[in-house]
Amino acid sequence: MRAVVAAGGGRPVTALSPGELLGLVEAFGALKRHVDAGLAPVVAEVARQSRRELGSDSLARKAGFSSAPALVATTVGTTVGEAVRWIQVGEATAPRIALTGEELPAKHPHVARAVADGVLGMTGAAAITALLDRVALRVDPERLERAEEELVGLVPGLRPDQLSKLLARAEAHLDPDGIAPRHEECVADRSFTLQERDGMLVLAGKLDAETGAPVKAAIEAIVGGVLRRNEHADADAGERDPRSVKQIQADALADLCRHAIGCGEVPTGVQATIVVRVDLADLEAGTGMATIDGLTQPIPAGAARRLAADAQVIPCVLGGDSEILDWGRTKRLFTNAQKLALVERDGGCVSCGAPPAWCHVHHINWWKRDGGSTDLGNGVLLCTGCHHRLHADGWDIHIDGAGTHAAVWLIPPPWIDPHRTPRPTGTRRYTLTA
Repeated sequence: MRAVVAAGGGRPVTALSPGELLGLVEAFGALKRHVDAGLAPVVAEVARQSRRELGSDSLARKAGFSSAPALVATTVGTTVGEAVRWIQVGEATAPRIALTGEELPAKHPHVARAVADGVLGMTGAAAITALLDRVALRVDPERLERAEEELVGLVPGLRPDQLSKLLARAEAHLDPDGIAPRHEECVADRSFTLQERDGMLVLAGKLDAETGAPVKAAIEAIVGGVLRRNEHADADAGERDPRSVKQIQADALADLCRHAIGCGEVPTGVQATIVVRVDLADLEAGTGMATIDGLTQPIPAGAARRLAADAQVIPCVLGGDSEILDWGRTKRLFTNAQKLALVERDGGCVSCGAPPAWCHVHHINWWKRDGGSTDLGNGVLLCTGCHHRLHADGWDIHIDGAGTHAAVWLIPPPWIDPHRTPRPTGTRRYTLTA
């Protein structure tokens, strides 16, 4: 708590600079992680003493609650979901006792260490342990431990959507045989409904990755076109499209349906494409997994083969003899082949994660001002908003390595982080080697 008070200097929050406010949030975040780390084993013991088989001797029942999560949530003043996470993490990180009475390490020692050090929060810790427990029977124990160590290093700092993407890719990587059954469950569960309500047509649906890929690609192509036009539009002259992204998406769906009914032109202005990334051996054998640009959930290689029958699907084969990925100073704009290569490396906007269709390729060293080249090592994917924000706020971008496997780092300005600690970006954040 002293560190938190020191970060604020004892002044009211309204008197703090933006950098001091961010530092205070980080200090409180670290404090909460340490408090959660101390609370998790306590609530896990409450859960142990509230086991259903104890009947009337259950601690929760004696205290007047139906379950341990309800007891903890009410007592602490939080949600049942957060109480469940505390219990789950407390049980997964507690030392174990063998039948001989010998004390054994925690079930998930790397998670336990990161939680105790205040590096890993409850949401990330619970997500990692749940994933590892799901695949434990189908993965070699040594490989599972290596994966746990890698995940503990990758999870801190991820947004909820990034965490979901990492876990989906990690599960597919560790348990490739489980991809097809999960995919078939999603296919069977797809649905779409239309209802008229209060003068509006209400659409509700959920699509598996294979079914939804062309829908997402087509709509994002239209949205991306509008956003790019807005970037160069004169707002004072009324050239800027005033619609929100949600409104553009709604209108894009209507445009696509009009086109299907009989429009003679593709409403995107350019054809939308679906980029599927799969190992050649897996594609030929119909085994393993594939990923679709812009979608979190991997699909079976067999589904990728079905998608490959569509002329608008591009397989990820980049850097071959037929494609030049470095142009030096001979071209001002990045080519489509270069953008596909950068999508493989960056996955989308390196700052906010916006879909590739909403992004353009930005010269890190500017073409005119710095004499920057149109090469992969000088390009990065950014959406319009992040492009301007990073420049205005003083962020730097650094690339280590070459090609699609290079590491891209965002370096915050001193007012956000006095140490300017580089922040990782790109698809490497979702890749396990275990």
